[in-house]
Amino acid sequence: MAPRITVIGTGYLGATHAAAMAELGFEVLGLDVVPEKIALLSQGRAAMYEPGLDELLARHVAGVAGSSGRLRFTTSYAEVAEFGDVHFVCVNTPQRHGEYACDMSYVDAVVEELAPLLTRPVLVVGKSTVPVGSAERLAARVAELAPVGAEAELAWNPEFLREGFAVEDTLRPDRIVVGVRSERAEELLREVYATPVAEGSPFVVTDFPTAELVKTAANSFLATKISFINAMAEVCEAADGDVAKLAEAIGHDERIGRKFLRAGIGFGGGCLPKDIRAFMARAGELGASQALMFLREVDSINMRRRGAMVELTRDAVGGTLLGKRIAVLGATFKPDSDDVRDSPALNVAGQLHLQGAQVTVYDPKGMDNARALFPTLGYAPTAQEAVRGADVVLHLTEWREFRELDPERLAEEVSERHILDGRNALDPAAWRKAGWTFRALGRPTA
Repeated sequence: MAPRITVIGTGYLGATHAAAMAELGFEVLGLDVVPEKIALLSQGRAAMYEPGLDELLARHVAGVAGSSGRLRFTTSYAEVAEFGDVHFVCVNTPQRHGEYACDMSYVDAVVEELAPLLTRPVLVVGKSTVPVGSAERLAARVAELAPVGAEAELAWNPEFLREGFAVEDTLRPDRIVVGVRSERAEELLREVYATPVAEGSPFVVTDFPTAELVKTAANSFLATKISFINAMAEVCEAADGDVAKLAEAIGHDERIGRKFLRAGIGFGGGCLPKDIRAFMARAGELGASQALMFLREVDSINMRRRGAMVELTRDAVGGTLLGKRIAVLGATFKPDSDDVRDSPALNVAGQLHLQGAQVTVYDPKGMDNARALFPTLGYAPTAQEAVRGADVVLHLTEWREFRELDPERLAEEVSERHILDGRNALDPAAWRKAGWTFRALGRPTA
């Protein structure tokens, strides 16, 4: 008989994982402590925008017309403990307030609530991104609290979801990593992931510390690559080079590759910034702080890009932002998401507003979240209305909708035809042909 699966925490990771497990044929019960979120999910709708997720939920949530009925949601830990053979922990691990370190309170709370209810052999599987060493501590705590003792095992199975591609990344992952301590735990997880493994996804078995390190190491590498090309953009600004052509040239080197080499206003979101900072904090606790000192500069370069965009905007409007009308295209930290956590686009918009500019923002999916975070900014329902009367237009999130804008049509709405590309994703020739002054970060003469 196939194991029954529970998913604790129904944010980006948990909601997607629960729906994907149902898609793979398992009976799934999801839990969250927020009743409103459970009510929405029980209707087959997610609390966030993620391409394909609502459709996947609707295919499987019990009570939705035509669904498989394999997926249900609850707020009851007792129901979860009774139901599940494999419990996936998918709660948030944010940056601790005022510190670099990771806040483990949500993960700890799950263990404290769930473990005392485990009366038969089960596998608790951590997917949240945690500091190395956490699994060891949590495994001991689960065994201590569970009535079944050591037969309530722990495993660690880090997530590698990209917002905007989360459904695909769960159903067809580029790798599956499991940190286990027994053959039973490995066999259970091989059964859970049998379909993607059969379709070619590598299955990597490790110890606890290695499994915990994989996600933070991967994110640190990606952050470093992004900040490297942004450092090259700073040099190109000083030397009159073209960072886009530079990236194209070095990207042909197979040892380097082309991905993550687009210079711009840097990375943001709920993962990369907080993960590299938590990694630095944990390395310090372990006495290995020197090993990750380079990440401080990676973080510093990334934050400088936001200031560079503000200064580029100031130059474009004649040296002062006071009273200038600025249109910002993009609020989310990346396209195909409604996530505005640590969004470089919103950060730049906020800085411009604080320095006296009249800022109007438009984003295809992130408007509600942006308005909740920055209520003092102006917001428009379309790109055309956002740029109306603008002295300069800033392209700050690389949505396809923005790449497909008609420069000729947009020119009819603005006060001045100035556009600044903070993502190096627009076609300079097309905009200049329509009479726009075009400028992008790291390309002073392009």
